[in-house]
Amino acid sequence: MEKDSKLLGFVLGAIFPVLGYVLIDGLFEFLTDQGLMSNTSGAGVSRRMRTVALLAICTTLVPFQWAKSNRYDDTMRGIVFPTLIYVGYWVYFFYDHLFL
Repeated sequence: MEKDSKLLGFVLGAIFPVLGYVLIDGLFEFLTDQGLMSNTSGAGVSRRMRTVALLAICTTLVPFQWAKSNRYDDTMRGIVFPTLIYVGYWVYFFYDHLFL
């Protein structure tokens, strides 16, 4: 696969948030088990899920910065599309918590 392609950017933009969600959620669980974070219950669960999902979306900044530093413009363009899809879904999913 070519390094500067929209397809590579789309794949990176789609995979990084999923991996980021798994890693960040695992880190939160580990910190909760160690007693360094409070265990969430009730309304806090959705707040934690909202935060973890937002941080996972932000993990697309890692491949975006890599593409920027290597001047892979098409790869950067490809990363933007799945990121916007994830952000749109995030707003749709948490709309009641955000705006009501």
